[in-house]
Amino acid sequence: MSDLTAPAVDPAESEALDAYSRAVVAVAERLSPSVASLRVMRRARGGQLPEGAGSAVALSSDGFMLTSAHVVGRSAAGGRATFADGREDRFEVLGRDPLSDLALLRAIGESLVAAELGRAEGLRVGQLVIAIGNPHGFGGSVTAGVVSALGRSLPARSRRTARIIDNVIQTDAALNPGNSGGALADSRGRVVGINTAVAGVGLGLAVPINENTERVIAALMKEGRVRRAYLGIAGGPRPLPPRARAEVGGQGCIEVVDVVQGSPADRAGIRPEDLIVAVAGQRTTRVEDLQRLMVGDLIGVPVTVRLLRAGRPLQLELVPEELER
Repeated sequence: MSDLTAPAVDPAESEALDAYSRAVVAVAERLSPSVASLRVMRRARGGQLPEGAGSAVALSSDGFMLTSAHVVGRSAAGGRATFADGREDRFEVLGRDPLSDLALLRAIGESLVAAELGRAEGLRVGQLVIAIGNPHGFGGSVTAGVVSALGRSLPARSRRTARIIDNVIQTDAALNPGNSGGALADSRGRVVGINTAVAGVGLGLAVPINENTERVIAALMKEGRVRRAYLGIAGGPRPLPPRARAEVGGQGCIEVVDVVQGSPADRAGIRPEDLIVAVAGQRTTRVEDLQRLMVGDLIGVPVTVRLLRAGRPLQLELVPEELER
């Protein structure tokens, strides 16, 4: 006679599952009121037509919301934001930045439940994250998973200008196109990313909430656009050669992978395989460090670039241009 007795459950394993479930439920309950479903409209003859759909995250009680730039497209007509409690508000597009895939909206209506922003720099591979969207306006869509990888890159384009969004978060929390613009949160309910793309079966990408993102939000809030300085290089982080670490002061640098022909970097003499260690007197150990320096105030201002070429220190001067979009 077969034994149909259920296998014993390890109490520790059961407790871990309960803790996991409690964390996901708590984050969903906390954040769902702050995530809206968007119906984006465009102006047309005789009225407005549907342009697209997605999700957005409330940033403040007075109506500011953050979403993906590709969700709103080039719509100037705004649309409707529907929240988990069924409330519906009109919104307008205050500004969009396709090169970070972020857009700032303003809801016109009652006060919103603002989400708490975290910082993506503290994330670790394997950490629990929860993706919350509101793709159809019938209550929030919640999926959970882990941070699969950090430091990923995502191509972004605005007309003829192409750029890489660096330090994108990769997660196995299931996403679908309607969740674009929604929140990626840590286990404490802090928004650490804005869901932006489905990278493949079981993989999603999110734009990180970090210092650079906060500057983009501030620029969109103030001017409706983001002005950037442009060097014309593509690169990635790598360790400094051991012999150079004492002289440079640190262990990391940016390796130049490609130089755009005719760009400020090309005219200054920067070459692929150069190791950039400082720009404008600031140490650059990650691509994020370089992007943080490429603000509008640097446009047209001569800056010094310190680098290593074949192990030898070199100092060049270049003049950043405004990144045309």
